[in-house]
Amino acid sequence: MLERIPLRERRDLLIAWLAISIAFTLIYIRGGVDPIGLVFFFVMSLVTVGVAFVLHELAHKFAAMRYGYWAEFQKDNQMLLVAVVMAALVGVVFAAPGATYVYGNATRTENGRISAAGPITNLLLCIPFAALMLLSGGGLLALVGLVGLRVNAMIATFNMLPISVLDGRKVLAWNPAVFAVLIVASAGLLFWSLLL
Repeated sequence: MLERIPLRERRDLLIAWLAISIAFTLIYIRGGVDPIGLVFFFVMSLVTVGVAFVLHELAHKFAAMRYGYWAEFQKDNQMLLVAVVMAALVGVVFAAPGATYVYGNATRTENGRISAAGPITNLLLCIPFAALMLLSGGGLLALVGLVGLRVNAMIATFNMLPISVLDGRKVLAWNPAVFAVLIVASAGLLFWSLLL
C-alpha cells in the first residue's frame, strides 16, 4: 500500500498530521502544563486526532483507487496555519488541513461511496477508542480512549454535513438512506461521547 502513496503525498500527510496535532495540543495545554504534560498531550493528539485525520483521507484515496481513479491528498498551508494560530490565540481548532482529490470522472455512485469511506473509517475507529475508554479502568488510557472517541465522532459528524464540498453532500446525492444512517450514527456517537 505504501508504494501507492507518492513521496509528496506522504510529506503533505505528515505535515498536516503534525500541524493539527500541534493545534489540538495547544487547546489541551491552555491552562498551563509541565513539560511531561506537554509531551503527553502532543502524543495523545498524534494518536487520536492525527490517526483519525490520516486514515480518513487514506480511506478516500484507496476507495477511489478501487474504482480505478488516481487520488491524492494535498495539504492546504493557509488552513494549517489558521488551525494552529486559532488554537493558540482563541482556543478553537478549525481543522481543514487539505483534501484528497480524485482525478477522473467518477459516477454519482462511485463519488458517493468514495466520500462515505472517510466518515465510515472514523466510525470504525470509534470502536477501539471506546473499548480503550471503557476497559482500561480509568487513568490516562481512559482519557486517550475518550478523546479518540470524541475526535472520530466529531470528524465523522462534521464531514457528513450535506453542505459545500463536505462528504455528506456527495453521500446524500448518491443514497439518502446511507446518508441518514451515517449522519445519525455519527451524531449519536458524538452526543454520547460528550455526555461521558
